[in-house]
Amino acid sequence: MGTGTLSHDLNRWWHGLRGKEDPYLKIGAGNDRSKKAETDYVWALRDINFEVYDGDVLAIIGKNGAGKSTLLKILSRVTSPTAGSIKTKGRIASLLEVGTGFHPELTGRENIYLNGAILGMTKAEIKVKEEEIIEFSGCAMYIDTPVKRYSSGMRVRLAFAVAAHLEPDILVVDEVLAVGDAEFQKKAIGKMKDISGNDGRTVLFVSHNMAAVKSLCTRGIVLENGTSVFEGTADECVDYYLANSKEKIVKKLFDRKDRNGLGNILIQDFYISSKIQRNLSELLSGEFYFFNIKIKSNQLLSKVAIRMIVLDNQQSVRFLCNNLFQKGYYNLEKEIKNIIIQIPKLPLPKGLFSIDLSIFSENGLEDHIEYVCDFNVIGGDFYGTGKEQISDKGVLIDYNYEID
Repeated sequence: MGTGTLSHDLNRWWHGLRGKEDPYLKIGAGNDRSKKAETDYVWALRDINFEVYDGDVLAIIGKNGAGKSTLLKILSRVTSPTAGSIKTKGRIASLLEVGTGFHPELTGRENIYLNGAILGMTKAEIKVKEEEIIEFSGCAMYIDTPVKRYSSGMRVRLAFAVAAHLEPDILVVDEVLAVGDAEFQKKAIGKMKDISGNDGRTVLFVSHNMAAVKSLCTRGIVLENGTSVFEGTADECVDYYLANSKEKIVKKLFDRKDRNGLGNILIQDFYISSKIQRNLSELLSGEFYFFNIKIKSNQLLSKVAIRMIVLDNQQSVRFLCNNLFQKGYYNLEKEIKNIIIQIPKLPLPKGLFSIDLSIFSENGLEDHIEYVCDFNVIGGDFYGTGKEQISDKGVLIDYNYEID
């Protein structure tokens, strides 16, 4: 694999010609985004060793930037490793990005044949599966429309349908399923279960949806800063990942380095309060709470949306708040603002929850931080009946029973 620059490639060749060690295999910097770069090169991945067998569904989980997508690209032979080797047996189908391998000017039907050919299928073999692929994708009405007119959700539906139905020995799936709607995600996970369980094929699955990981996967590995830090059953990996992530929450949000976005608006602080107390970590179902967000804008920005997502300990979304849906966009001056989200009746049952925060503007994603904080709901009388809701599923809602 090349280094990316001609001078360094020539330097590598000159060292090899003289029988000396490759100078770019001596790179010492790890893939830790929180540290300042000290060299021109870093190890995106290092010291990763694992085996996957027929019928395995292997989860690869970790925080953003941990190296998950890079690993899948190497396993799919999209990218060559600088050192080490990958041994595979059988045909690999990869779904790494929305619409990878699609030609925007070709129709959905024509792209089915194009993708099938890329995967090594003959025209006759693709023809047998064509109608099944179209039906599964749910794009029948637009199958003869150029793909450039498809939404991202339609592209991922068709791309997954092609990859799953052309019977690969190994199916590699990145986080692209997050683009699809809930119905399609359920259908896709069911298909992957069929591929592994009934057909005995192998699936490598990257996702931040821990519920999907637990439901689908048999084994897993956890990546951190480009290195495998844990390997075990899917349940063990999820528990390790969640516990480890929560341990690393930095109290001062403005010091957090593991954030994404343009940075014109930054999240400075966050805390939960009641009418009489602030900085709460234990809450009660059905009570009134304020979720306080301090942000700093360094320029005049319009169309600002602030999104708060509340997740359970399986990383399933329980509910979200977004000013866009209720108040409309904000326009922000160059200043510090305190945003208060009022939840008059906390709809969560007993359990451990965490919060992700994102800020968007007219320019796109400005700031995103995972695990801003976690909190524990210790119970509560949501319905005012003296009885505690004990189910850990879904959210609590007001309702009435009537007998007619």
